[in-house]
Amino acid sequence: MAWSASSSGTPQEKHDVFLSFRGEDTRYTFTGHLHASLTRLQVNTYIDYNLQRGEEISSSLLRAIEEAKLSVVVFSKNYGNSKWCLDELVKILECRRMRGQIVLPVFYDIDPSHVRNQTGTYAEAFEKHERNLQGQMEKVQKWREALREAANFSGWDCSVNR
Repeated sequence: MAWSASSSGTPQEKHDVFLSFRGEDTRYTFTGHLHASLTRLQVNTYIDYNLQRGEEISSSLLRAIEEAKLSVVVFSKNYGNSKWCLDELVKILECRRMRGQIVLPVFYDIDPSHVRNQTGTYAEAFEKHERNLQGQMEKVQKWREALREAANFSGWDCSVNR
């Protein structure tokens, strides 16, 4: 059975793969090529092309994460700067625990240890998050734990495997 590729902000049907990524880092490089390849293979893939700005991710995006069989998380240098990306990651890991969703981390132009230990650009991002989200440290702590957990999964390091 062929699956149609979804690239809208509103999922029409359940899909096989959800792509989580920082648009400014990988939308027109790795993630764009990955999405195109999955589409050619008729793998039903959700990618969010809607660049709506806001404090919280939309309910349709959360539903798309829940409906996926597999989530590919593309960690890049600026992934940790995005509250949206971090909220997606928390939801993805929740779906892994509750629904058995498969999570595949990809480390694009970033050492997995920087993600796991929140060093380098991730340390800088969390300094900003802690400053901006005073009084919401439990949320920041959830993000830290999610990064640590996901970075420990068996994944793909682009610096080793081009």
